[in-house]
Amino acid sequence: MINKIKKIFNTKDKKALLENFISLSALQLVGMLLPLVTLPYILRVIGFEKYGIIVFSASLIAYFTSLTDFSFRITATRDVAIYRDSPKRLNIIYSKVLTIKALFLLLSWLIIGIAVYVYPPFYENREIYFYTSLLLLGYVLFPEWFFQGIEQMRYITYLNLGIKLFFTLCVFIFIKKESDFWIYPLLQSAGYVGAGLVGQYLLVKKYKLKFIFLPYKLIVKTIKINSPIFINQFVPTLYNNTSTFLLGILGTPKLVGIYQAILTVVNLIVTLIEILSRVFFPFLNRKKDAFNWYKNMMLITISVMIAGVLIFNKLIFWYLHISYENAFWILTILSLGLFGYTLYNIFGLNYFIVHRQDKLVMKNTLIFSVIGFFITIPLIRYFTIFGSAISLSLVRCLIGSSLFFKWLKNDTTKN
Repeated sequence: MINKIKKIFNTKDKKALLENFISLSALQLVGMLLPLVTLPYILRVIGFEKYGIIVFSASLIAYFTSLTDFSFRITATRDVAIYRDSPKRLNIIYSKVLTIKALFLLLSWLIIGIAVYVYPPFYENREIYFYTSLLLLGYVLFPEWFFQGIEQMRYITYLNLGIKLFFTLCVFIFIKKESDFWIYPLLQSAGYVGAGLVGQYLLVKKYKLKFIFLPYKLIVKTIKINSPIFINQFVPTLYNNTSTFLLGILGTPKLVGIYQAILTVVNLIVTLIEILSRVFFPFLNRKKDAFNWYKNMMLITISVMIAGVLIFNKLIFWYLHISYENAFWILTILSLGLFGYTLYNIFGLNYFIVHRQDKLVMKNTLIFSVIGFFITIPLIRYFTIFGSAISLSLVRCLIGSSLFFKWLKNDTTKN
């Protein structure tokens, strides 16, 4: 077994994977841990209710994050990994990504603006929605897809760490009382926009990428080609984000704040799973025979992580000032959904999409996400915060387990 692993992972591969894992880990973990540093302070200063308003606005903007990305985090990464040695193809990829992202950014801002000015509860906190929507500009500009494609994730780390540290310091410096809660989304957006601008500068100066105006037909063709994976990436928002969004509409801002605080802990594990998944994605595109080793490693990792969170739940709740009586059960329900999320990353992204079966993954995600959207409404209406946790975890498990059984059937057929 050890010899087989050594055969799969040569010295160059080991070095690249380790470097990328450390780089992405540093980036994503700091991205998650720094909010955990500021979160207790924020909850104490502005309270769960104001924090809930911020989270609610972020849940609205989150619907447009996938739209502005338009699956380029996967498709552009895959293209860059394949054509990394062709400057001409890289310029075309860069130009397609920037053009299409910009178009969808303008569309997103238009829809958000209409929603905020038409719906009174949004309009009451319109400045919060405006500041939060600037996050989308940062997401559009930041070239994470390029650095991941050339397997040089350390640049992502360098770009983000300073920005996020600056954001954390600013939270403690500028947010001193409850009425300062509007500063939080402004600082957050400023950090992402700053990282995006520096990232674009690096692409142009270091990697000599050039923006070229592409034919209209090529832009339309790219949108059509990307649509299956875009749908696959966007549709989960119907259950991932809607659980928070509907809780804000049907529940109270305070419940949203409590739910998001607990979900932040769970999302730390989601981030770790995504790190491993994204590090191995370009590698598995090159060496598909490493999949079984990757699968077993991921399943062991998620089991240990979930056990750790549940064992240390009291310490977590003490740190976040959460005194909600049902907090442990919310944490347990959300933790169970992590198994399903991990199965999706293993079999959906790093098996079927690696094998170019994008539509299979899209169809699977679409079916269960739509089911999740419709069950979320009654669950939250009747069970509020419990309904949010149940709907999110249930759909994650359905999507992941379905892909697992499809892989199992596919693997059995091959043998």
